[in-house]
Amino acid sequence: MFDGLRSAARESVVRALWDVPRLLRHPVWRSADPGQGNGLGVVLVPGFGAGEASLVPAGSWLRARGYRPASSGVGFTVGCTAELLKRLLHSTEKHAEHTGRPVVLLGQSRGGGLARLAAARRPDLVHGLVMLGSPVLDPLGAHPNVLRIARFLARLASAGIPGLLDDDCMRGPCFEEHVKDLAEPLRVPAISIFSRSDGIVPWQLCQDPYAECVEVHSTHTGMGFDPKVYELLGPRLAAWATGTIRAFRSSPSTTSSSPIVQCG
Repeated sequence: MFDGLRSAARESVVRALWDVPRLLRHPVWRSADPGQGNGLGVVLVPGFGAGEASLVPAGSWLRARGYRPASSGVGFTVGCTAELLKRLLHSTEKHAEHTGRPVVLLGQSRGGGLARLAAARRPDLVHGLVMLGSPVLDPLGAHPNVLRIARFLARLASAGIPGLLDDDCMRGPCFEEHVKDLAEPLRVPAISIFSRSDGIVPWQLCQDPYAECVEVHSTHTGMGFDPKVYELLGPRLAAWATGTIRAFRSSPSTTSSSPIVQCG
């Protein structure tokens, strides 16, 4: 019980917002090269129940460096997986058309899982993939409190309330199809950022064998406000923007910290 209370305290939104001043004072935020992004599009996919506002700092950081961030159109990411994926693919296609080339998908938590599904299904639209605290190895492996909310939403959906997570997304053919798709090899460079201090998603579930898995020491809700996350993303996104990282392996990495992308 006490472990659960400690996790809940660590993962409060109010506590995450305390990290904002630290991020704004950090050199990774203050030193910006406006030409770094080279106009590369980035679609931002929020986590379960978080909404677009949760990735506002990421959008501001990207825009200041010459990237072109855009909304994914998935709202609070609480709906049916198939419907959310359809919306994300539509937004990704539109942003790729708007920027004139494939885009980066940057998703947090469930949003990262949706981004991975989109990248596996339409690699022609995706230049690179960033997942923040995303349980891609088991989308139902999150904290029990999160699962209770998800099941409550599914009950509301079965009672006729539209736009919510469907029970089929947690069991049955729809769930099995998406779990299978989450295990598909990636054909784009990818990074999965995880934290052992994550009180929502067990860090082991973020160990995507087809991504570069990198550890930070953030909470789950605070990951988008952690300077270390931006320190990690800075050189990787810059390499994607300039085309210096193009090659990738089609087989899983041998360890959780081994990158699958190589310079070439």
